[in-house]
Amino acid sequence: MSEELIPETPEQETEENEAAEPIKQRKNGLYPGVSDELAENMKSGWADTELHGLEPIAQAAHTAARRAALSARFPGERLVIPAGNLKTRSNDTEYAFRASTEYAYLTGDQTQDGVLVLEPAGDSGHRATIYLLPRSNRENGEFWLDGQGELWVGRRHSLAEAEQLLGIPAKDVREIAAALAEASGPVRNVRGHDAAIEAALTDKVTAERDEELRVYLSEARLVKDAFEIAELQKACDATARGFEDVVRSLDKAEATSERFIEGTFFLRARIEGNDIGYGSICAAGPHATTLHWVRNDGAVRAGELLLLDAGVETNDLYTADVTRTLPINGTFSPLQRTIYDAVYEAQEAGIAAVKPGASFRDFHDASQRVLAEKLVEWGLLGDLSVDKVLELGLQRRWTLHGTGHMLGMDVHDCAVARTEAYVDGVLEPGVCLTVEPGLYFQADDLTVPEEYRGIGVRIEDDILVTEDGNRNLSDKLPRRADEVEAWMAQLKG
Repeated sequence: MSEELIPETPEQETEENEAAEPIKQRKNGLYPGVSDELAENMKSGWADTELHGLEPIAQAAHTAARRAALSARFPGERLVIPAGNLKTRSNDTEYAFRASTEYAYLTGDQTQDGVLVLEPAGDSGHRATIYLLPRSNRENGEFWLDGQGELWVGRRHSLAEAEQLLGIPAKDVREIAAALAEASGPVRNVRGHDAAIEAALTDKVTAERDEELRVYLSEARLVKDAFEIAELQKACDATARGFEDVVRSLDKAEATSERFIEGTFFLRARIEGNDIGYGSICAAGPHATTLHWVRNDGAVRAGELLLLDAGVETNDLYTADVTRTLPINGTFSPLQRTIYDAVYEAQEAGIAAVKPGASFRDFHDASQRVLAEKLVEWGLLGDLSVDKVLELGLQRRWTLHGTGHMLGMDVHDCAVARTEAYVDGVLEPGVCLTVEPGLYFQADDLTVPEEYRGIGVRIEDDILVTEDGNRNLSDKLPRRADEVEAWMAQLKG
């Protein structure tokens, strides 16, 4: 990585010289050490690259409808939804930027520092404006002397281009703090993304009102529109190809570690999407009993199982969330298959319970009953009945987690929705959720036979509620044990 340009001056040979301060910290257009001739030279000789006649982004009509619904929910109030800012990873390097879900959901834009403002407009509801950083200024040297200038980080859209793409009037984001500071009337802001915006609104907002806005935007995503469903299907299809890549490379993973599996899937995510939707869990052997094993630095051994929980995030930020538990050598042992089949039966029961009008909790209860039945059948819970086991929750020693969650732009989507709208709610067409039962026998669990210890199995699919039942968006990956073995054999040649 290149370092930012620091103008050369004789005085820079001394540590005390202020000119050694990084250029990106100077915002006033005055840069010591740059000759007048060079500054003048850099102002001219550049082609006009403005783009005209741009087509709106694919989801522009959908984002407009989402903004209209938001406007109707909070009439007469100014609504502020920031994208967020870059976050420092170390010293002068930043993490890759990912726009806030609320901002991307309402605009389709993903640029850092952006802010969407809905201003009250009387009987017409709200007037939307998107505040963005415009093209770098070439007159004052910003584009080549500033650390976020376009010469360093690449071209960004002009405000006029952004208006064409997003269908929202655009203004310079550097004007927004002052504008908000002078604004009157009720204001709501999505907190936690932009400290400067929050500072400008300190005396105009309350935590309670801001939380109501955040909760609304979370619940608005419970039912997906047509664009979102298509994106989730795209994410699942790419994820299936990523799992195929992993199976083909298992021999290389055995020669290295779980990191080879992680890197293999990540390559697919970057080729077909924006990124992975969450940290991939590439858990081989006893690591499969750790629910969120993301260190991915362990050995991959024939005869053991690989629990791979991973998802591709599309370029429009919708993620899959899929898990398969695979025999590393391509064939389940008798005990591995017994445990795997139990989880498969539990998942089948859970998926069957996903349908319009069902309670959200139904698929969890259906899966847990099957797992409890298996644990009783295997003699792991003494002479207790299945009903008593479920009443006391004793199966949870080995089932551990809930059986699923909402899915969308966040892997755990709609996370701040009210309990009555989510976990105590009723399913309806357009809801997308995961069904992911599992059994996990810890390596040090003395309550189970020794041969069970260190075996973890989870099967997870992404299920869309339809008008007449459900559709498995991730069904391109096999689930039944015999189908998994046949699939692996075909891929490994």
